[in-house]
Amino acid sequence: MTSISLLCYDIGVKIIIFVHTNVFEDCKGAKHVTALSATICHRKGTHMLIIQPVGGLCNRMRSINSARILAKKRGEKLLVIWFVNPELGCPFERIFMPTDEFRVINIRSKWNLRKMFYQLSAMAFGSFADNQTIRQYKGEGQLDETFEKSLKKLTYIATEEHFYECHDYAPFVPATEIADKIRQKQAKLGPHAVGVHIRRTDNKPAIGKSSTDAFCKSMEEALAQDPQTMFYLATDDLSEEKLLREKFPGKIISNEERDLSRNSIAGIQDAMLDLFCLASTTKIIGSFFSSFTDIAADMHQIPKIIAGE
Repeated sequence: MTSISLLCYDIGVKIIIFVHTNVFEDCKGAKHVTALSATICHRKGTHMLIIQPVGGLCNRMRSINSARILAKKRGEKLLVIWFVNPELGCPFERIFMPTDEFRVINIRSKWNLRKMFYQLSAMAFGSFADNQTIRQYKGEGQLDETFEKSLKKLTYIATEEHFYECHDYAPFVPATEIADKIRQKQAKLGPHAVGVHIRRTDNKPAIGKSSTDAFCKSMEEALAQDPQTMFYLATDDLSEEKLLREKFPGKIISNEERDLSRNSIAGIQDAMLDLFCLASTTKIIGSFFSSFTDIAADMHQIPKIIAGE
């Protein structure tokens, strides 16, 4: 067992917290933190909402959007803890421009001292909610009103869930280093482009429901309605792209030199390109149970059909 003492001062919200913790390993080697004692001093009336979005790119975008709604309801600024990890190995500013909507802190470890400072102090003196808590208190698309009112001045939420509806993606502007590449690819789409998002790898629900045959059928129907249709294809499976190029020769546009790794800056930037190109089409043929499909359609409120449904 290891004891750690932290003295943290956050200039932005005038909070000083001293936390004495124990870090111990269980029989499987997993580390756990328990707060033994803590002292907090903060400016009277200070409110703070912290969101740690979890998962991939689109899960994070929609959980941040939900937190934006909650922050506005509470009349406070939003702090985003952006965890650069194997699920999304890219700092926020390498894919998005800075925004006045919220402040971002990039971290690379769950033991990051500032993250621990906020999380432990929320657990000790404020409110902390994880995925399980949000799912428990999320009714029809938004948090239960009683639960929302119970949240204290200092609230830390770590989730991949969306807990308020928000269709405003204005804060998510592509970073300068990838904006030109996105615009160049969008310019090739033309007025008859249909987006196709085929999710494979570890998404078993998408693989089971949205088969390749189902995508081909939907694409054939789109061509029957408009023979000039072109397809922007975003997929994490190169064999799927090869098959569709053979079946629909001259009709497929994609980012052919993409990096499919989630744990790299290039891979996440290429995912951004795919997302914004899909969102620029006239409609999307997408994958079942995929936040990437959902967000691409929601960004500009374009029609969406799920292959296989």
